[in-house]
Parts: sequence; structure tokens; C-alpha cells
Amino acid sequence: MSRHFSFRRLWALLGKESIQMRRDRLTFAMALGIPLLQLMLFGFAINTDPKELPAALVAPTQDRFTRAMVTSLELTGYYRFIAPNATAEEAEAMISRGDVLFVVTVPSDFGRRVQRNELATILIEADATDPSAASGAMSTLGTVASEALQREAGNTSDSSAGHNNISIVTHRRYNPEGITQYNIVPGLLGVILQLTMVMMTAMALTREIERGTMENLLSMPATPIEIMLGKVMPYLAVGGVQVIVVLGAAKAVFGIPFVGSLSVILAGIFVFVLSLVILGYLISTVARTQMQAMQMTFFFFLPSLLLSGFMFPYRGMPVWAQYLGEIFPLTHFLRLIRSVMLKGADAATVADSFLALGGFVLLLALFSLLRFRKTLD
Repeated sequence: MSRHFSFRRLWALLGKESIQMRRDRLTFAMALGIPLLQLMLFGFAINTDPKELPAALVAPTQDRFTRAMVTSLELTGYYRFIAPNATAEEAEAMISRGDVLFVVTVPSDFGRRVQRNELATILIEADATDPSAASGAMSTLGTVASEALQREAGNTSDSSAGHNNISIVTHRRYNPEGITQYNIVPGLLGVILQLTMVMMTAMALTREIERGTMENLLSMPATPIEIMLGKVMPYLAVGGVQVIVVLGAAKAVFGIPFVGSLSVILAGIFVFVLSLVILGYLISTVARTQMQAMQMTFFFFLPSLLLSGFMFPYRGMPVWAQYLGEIFPLTHFLRLIRSVMLKGADAATVADSFLALGGFVLLLALFSLLRFRKTLD
């Protein structure tokens, strides 16, 4: 055997590897798909200065001064009043569910006070569970509202007087100090669970195939649903250990407030983890090797991390990106866990998130059972 370097042998090895790469279409698609996906998401969907944030208006008397102020707030690009005629009770429910990020309350005597050049007060409540989402919009409040009312009253000559007669009271709810950890740590629980649960269960069947023990599993008198439950249930226990560690650290180390019911939190975590392990099992029925299973896991993990609202404000993304984010269980879990832990929401308030996660469980379980193969062909 010659130990000298040979271009002929090198060319033969390169040809062999090229043939293997061409046959492994999934790996080749991932190598091209992941960079394109990152380019599209970071280029179009990610926005660190969110605009068009949903807001509700509570104004018993819709006078011309109130309309002028609302119009000016919308022209800044930060506010989008989806409930311009809400009552106080409706606005409270909407901000608690996360349907709106701001509630603007204008008292009934607001217009009369402006006309009389008396002190006029506006209350703006902001959902501060994500401090970065509300910071830009809150910084424009005082100047915009004052200038709008001055123009409407025809008092542009004495701007200082108009400014002094308008009081903008802001209330950062749920996280008044703007502590970033209050938003990150509850979401980090979902991210950790998603990465570990999906990856471990994605290798459940592929490991059997690579080790050659899949024939023994298929020869057993077990139904597909029994095999699926036998594969995913042990990982529920692993997820339980992770939940205890993360929640304990969130309380003891970061001081995250557990405002809501612990039973609602645990119920939401259970449904979320169940959807993840079934998703991982579905991936294992598609992948032929553990490498493919890992690649498919990261291909799912990346867009869910960017589009769920964990790293960037969900409301700041384009509408198409928000619709795309709805297909990921992590999006609904983040709404649930943050609403319960920080806002004290009850089960009825986060019922939509529970229904979405339950729908993922049923849909993924159905696809997994349909994809399960009783043969190795």
C-alpha cells in the first residue's frame, strides 16, 4: 500500500462523498434551507422597534380633543386602536389576555378642562411584561398628545402653557420596574423544554433503527398507539425534572413573581410538554437516522424561537410573521405562562392558549399514528 499522497485516491473519495450527499437529500436541503430561513426571518420578520401595537381606548365622551389625540397617537406608527369604544371592563380583560398592549383612558370631563385651560389628565396603561415592546411607544406620549391638543384648541402660539395643562399619567402594569428577567425567565422555561423534549424524542425510533433493534419492536404484539405512548411517556418524567429545576431557580434566584395559580401553571406545562414529545415522536417517524432527526429538530427550533415572541416582541413583527408564529406551540405557551405568572390570569383567561396546545396534541398524535410504519421498508 502506497503511503504517498495520491490525487487519484483523493478524487475517488471526493466522488464517494458527493454521491452520499446527493443521496441524503434531507441533509442537503437543511444545508440550504437553514441559511435561507435565517436570512428571511432576520431580514423581514425581526423588528426591535415594534410599531402598530394594539391598543384600546376608554373614552365615555368622544369629543374632538379625544379624537385629535387618538389620531396623533396612531400617526406616530406605534399605536393601533383595535378597540376604540371599549368599556373599562372590556379593556381590563383585553390587556389581561394580551389582546392589547395599551389602554388609553380619557375621563369624561377631559374636553371641558382643555377648553377652560385647566389641568387635563390622560391615563395610559401599558403591558410591561415585555419592557422592550412598550419602551418606544411610551417615549412619544407626552409630546404627541400635547401638540395634538394644542393644534385642536388653536393654541399653537403658547406651547408651554398647553404642555403644562396636560398631564400624561403612565402606568406600567405587571412589571413596573421594567425588569427584563421577568419576561425572559418564564419564556426560557418553554425554550429549554422545547429543545430537549423534541430532540430526545425525535431520536426515539431512529435509535432503534440504527441499532438494529427495530425488528424486535415491530415483532411485538403492540399497537402503534402503545408504542408511541411507551416512547414518549418516559420523557414526560424528564420534562418534569426540568420544570422543577427551572421554576425553583426562577423563584429563588431571579425572584420571578408567581402571581397566578400554580395548578394552572403546571397544567399548561403538562399540555405543552405533551405536545413537544409527540412532535419529537412524529419527527422520528420521518427521519431515517439520528443525524436527520437532529437536523429536523433544529429546523423546527429556529423559526419557533424567532417567531414565538421569546427573543423579539411578537406584536412588532409583520402580520404574516405573526400568523406564521401561530403554528408553533411555543407561541401559545409563552402567552400562557407569562399571563399566569406575571398577570395572575386564571384558567378562563388563558383558555385560548389551552385550546391551541390541546389542538396541537391531538393533531400531532394523529399524524404520528398515520406515519408509523409496521415494516422497515
